[in-house]
Amino acid sequence: MDTLTKAQRSERMSRIRGKDTRPELAVRQALFGLGYRYQLHRRDLPGKPDIVFASRKKAVFVHGCFWHAHQGCKVANLPKSRTKFWQAKFQRNVERDKLNKRALRRMGWSTLTVWECEIKHLDRLLRRVTGYLGPTGPR
Repeated sequence: MDTLTKAQRSERMSRIRGKDTRPELAVRQALFGLGYRYQLHRRDLPGKPDIVFASRKKAVFVHGCFWHAHQGCKVANLPKSRTKFWQAKFQRNVERDKLNKRALRRMGWSTLTVWECEIKHLDRLLRRVTGYLGPTGPR
């Protein structure tokens, strides 16, 4: 059972952002500091990737562990109330992510998913992302 009233739950849920989240901002700031230049949330691409490197045809998705059901992550726990609703919601999110990545691959793009929990080890994450992107500078 939910410990909050409907109004309290609604107010909390309204604060959840779809873009410009803390993990996304941390990745963007670090990449910019390394000299990478990118576009944000390109509407013409499936899934509106969070960070887009058009000249490289590479897209980075920064996913919240809870909302995108990160396997094996302690943050990605199932709420104790309304479990059927949440299971279905998480499954739809995971399926949508797969479809968007598949569509991008068909368009000749490659994708990388960065998980919220990886931000804690930013140096390790940046090695992975820079390995994916390649050297900075014009292409």
